[in-house]
Amino acid sequence: MEPIRLQKFFTDCGVLSRRAAEEEIRAGHVLVNGNVAQIGDKIDPERDLVEYRGKPLKYQKNAQRHYILLNKPRGFVTTLSDEKGRPTVATLVEKLGVRVYPVGRLDMDSDGLLLLTDDGALTERLTHPRHEIPKLYTVTVKGEVTNQQIQALNEPFVLDGYRTLPAKVHRMGRREGSTLLSVELREGRNRQIRRMCEAVGLRITQLTRVAMGTIKLGQLPVGQYRHLTAEEVTYLKGEKKA
Repeated sequence: MEPIRLQKFFTDCGVLSRRAAEEEIRAGHVLVNGNVAQIGDKIDPERDLVEYRGKPLKYQKNAQRHYILLNKPRGFVTTLSDEKGRPTVATLVEKLGVRVYPVGRLDMDSDGLLLLTDDGALTERLTHPRHEIPKLYTVTVKGEVTNQQIQALNEPFVLDGYRTLPAKVHRMGRREGSTLLSVELREGRNRQIRRMCEAVGLRITQLTRVAMGTIKLGQLPVGQYRHLTAEEVTYLKGEKKA
């Protein structure tokens, strides 16, 4: 078999996106034939032994892939394991019987729609900064929200030295001394909505992701998951709309 780049091996196996694989290689977590791998290494998937965090990987380019939508509860971290012993989303999909990986992040204090898959190529597409699929959130903040605050939230923010694309924010209504906001993002900086609201003096009491493009959370119970439909997978891959 023709040699392929190590990052592509991870993507074909459905273990990591190329960017995530590069990070793991740089961190020294990948061995090839017992030697610490380097960025740019090429391997023969049929002959070379690749180990990731102490476990050998089997090349599975044409293996069946799994696409999962989870209604993540608050209090769960978006990782497969946690050094602090906190509950992880991996425990919520154990019954699936295969190892799937979160697509992007949804912080511990947030809930709602989270995608998980073993399709590394799709993960790469959806986590790329230029991907075009918007994410929609329902955000509950304490007290009233002024027109000036709404206007400010719809402007670009500078976070970590990066100027964000403007969000789309509007009021949805009031409830028990709080205001409900609809927030649409076309990119996802670290804790972006929380930092935006903090910057304009708003305190979030609940943050729920309710949609990703045309894919909606719907009535899926908290802590439960479902398989994406073939049409939804096709939409995420950019081949046509669901």
